[in-house]
Amino acid sequence: MSWVAEARGLYAIVDPSLSGRFHPIELAEAILSGGCAVLQLRDKRKNDRATLELARELAARARRRGVPFVLNDRADIARLAGADGLHLGQDDLPLEDARLVFDGPIGRSTHDTAQVERAVREGHALLGFGPVFPTRSKENPDPVQGVEGLAAAVARAGVPIVAIGGITLENAPAVVAAGARLCAVIGALASAEDPEAAARELHALVTCAAASS
Repeated sequence: MSWVAEARGLYAIVDPSLSGRFHPIELAEAILSGGCAVLQLRDKRKNDRATLELARELAARARRRGVPFVLNDRADIARLAGADGLHLGQDDLPLEDARLVFDGPIGRSTHDTAQVERAVREGHALLGFGPVFPTRSKENPDPVQGVEGLAAAVARAGVPIVAIGGITLENAPAVVAAGARLCAVIGALASAEDPEAAARELHALVTCAAASS
């Protein structure tokens, strides 16, 4: 069975450009120690070698913890790094082309219900949806969808939804109540004084909320 069917809790994203005072490996290790359902690397740097080296290191560390590792955008590097999943944006490869390179679960970012419906028809394994709340982790973000938009997306999806955008300890329960099984977090981890403790608290909160919803 694919890890996608079982994953619930914190969907932690490490972005080297947003890791603050932490090295990406240091941040990822702290998150893995605290706990997460999925670890994703989002690396927008134009240096394929550096991205591959970092992806391989994070994949190995996640594997030792039994945590699925997902890479953003690059099907070729995901395959070379031994990633467990690939996540694509709206302007990335079409699903059928990505599958020629990477044969694991493939997700797609969506920002409205029309994109959700199209991604489901195409056959994606899971969908990112947002931003649910205002976010500073992305330049020129799409319009905020709110928990109402998230609930509408969940109702149309039929596949797991990863909620993303401005998610914190305070608003995560509302996100889970809207139907998301996974909450993607970037800034609240990278900016935390103690990322390990932040990951532990977020993962426990989302997991418990998902179990009771």
